[in-house]
Amino acid sequence: MDRVNLDGKPIVPISICLIGGGGFIGSHLTEKLMSETSHKAIVIDVSSEKVNHLLDKSHPWANRIEFHQMNIKNDSRLETLVKASDLTINLAAICTPADYNTRPLDTIYSNFIDAIPVIKFCTENNKRLIHFSTCEVFGKTIGSFLPEEYRKEPQYYKLKEDVSPCIFGPVHKQRWSYACAKQMTDRLIYAEHAENGLKFTIVRPYNWIGPRMDFIPGVDGPSDGVPRVLACFSNNLLRGEPLKLVDGGHSQRTFLYIKDAIEAVMLMIDNPDRANGHIFNVGNPDNEVSVKQLAELMIKVYAKVAGVPESSLSTLDVSSEVFYGKGYDDSDRRIPDMTIITKQLGWKPKTSLDDLLDSTLQYQHQTYSHAIKKELSKPST
Repeated sequence: MDRVNLDGKPIVPISICLIGGGGFIGSHLTEKLMSETSHKAIVIDVSSEKVNHLLDKSHPWANRIEFHQMNIKNDSRLETLVKASDLTINLAAICTPADYNTRPLDTIYSNFIDAIPVIKFCTENNKRLIHFSTCEVFGKTIGSFLPEEYRKEPQYYKLKEDVSPCIFGPVHKQRWSYACAKQMTDRLIYAEHAENGLKFTIVRPYNWIGPRMDFIPGVDGPSDGVPRVLACFSNNLLRGEPLKLVDGGHSQRTFLYIKDAIEAVMLMIDNPDRANGHIFNVGNPDNEVSVKQLAELMIKVYAKVAGVPESSLSTLDVSSEVFYGKGYDDSDRRIPDMTIITKQLGWKPKTSLDDLLDSTLQYQHQTYSHAIKKELSKPST
């Protein structure tokens, strides 16, 4: 049966160029495109590790997917691949907080400078662009600057795509290098739309988590690497180490299951008339917890998954300077306002925090526990 969009129109198969398509989000999106649609995927990334399971020639979709191993910096093939596609989805980014103030130049180049040719090629060739931004562009909430009694008012902490200001820390707090670079890219895309008619959609993810997120240090990533919070805590749990709470883990975040998130992106792909010209918050306001509460939940779930006593797992407070180095700063809360995406695409998240943690930690345990045990059993030199 032919697929139809939200307006009841048949969905015509298109060719989609996924830049950074071999990462966490890209692998789940490509999986969905191959298994449930007739779209073609041109996947570009520096590594195919997370999409190798989709590239086997025996799959029924083998003629609808191609992988190009390349770094988009100064690679002449990029424009050719964008030209050959109907839609470009740009997922390429350095998006790990540990890098923002230790590798600020790489962070700025990756998230702004490297995005410029992609935007230019889409504009010049009249190609549609779905660009992945971040909820970090909002920076700190207005509420964080107000007396405590005002902070419970939604207008001071809920983030609206078309209303909320972007408030960052001072320049020497290089943690904001990522958010500033992403915001400049958003502004460039909007300017290309306003002046040159670029057809765009901007996605602002709010802490999407699930299987294949980031890496586990020493197993499928550098031993001294510091991934984002879910993989960081997973690594601690797998090794039986205390979960490190930066500055007490008081920052609050909302978490969205990757499968729910991909449903939202699919609606953007298949409903261009509803998605073009919009910036979409994509998160789950109902899944808000402090980082400390997240750690406690993960301990509870992992103890059940791994069959170990909860009492064997613990947390440890560390300062942000010790954990991330000088120049770190943080935002207090990030609650997405969901009005625009609900109105335009009818999308709502489904998966509770308990369910997504259960699914994700089962994957982490099954995928990594044997390798970690093997590594820990090696005699230290």
